Amino acid sequence: MLALLFGAYILARHFDWGTGEWDAVERQFSVCGQGSSPACVVDGDTLRIGDRRIRLTGFDAPEMDGACDAERRLARVARDELAAWLNLGRFEMDGGTNPPRDDYGRELRAIRRGGEALADTMAERGLARRSGSARDWCA
Repeated sequence: MLALLFGAYILARHFDWGTGEWDAVERQFSVCGQGSSPACVVDGDTLRIGDRRIRLTGFDAPEMDGACDAERRLARVARDELAAWLNLGRFEMDGGTNPPRDDYGRELRAIRRGGEALADTMAERGLARRSGSARDWCA
């Protein structure tokens, strides 16, 4: 029974069902390595804020060291577009003070602004795929 409850908790956290723990964030983001801001964008789905590493949830962006030139080019565009979206102003990040973490120790968080989920925006613009999708960036 405990395992069943824990599984339900993990699903609820992953899909943001009933957590209600959204915090406002308002800061400027640079591209990591290209500015002096303590907040920066690593790639199309990863941020740094000070020492915190944050993996954005709900979508997967192409990899900076991808399998082909097309993936690497799109990864740079996705990274830059993510920085531009974040710099439009105040947004909300879920997870509260103790967010779940991935196998690399990164915080797992969703982001939204108003009624706009960042995951939806990135996927609709063709800069990312929905989590779990098998899109091949090199095809």
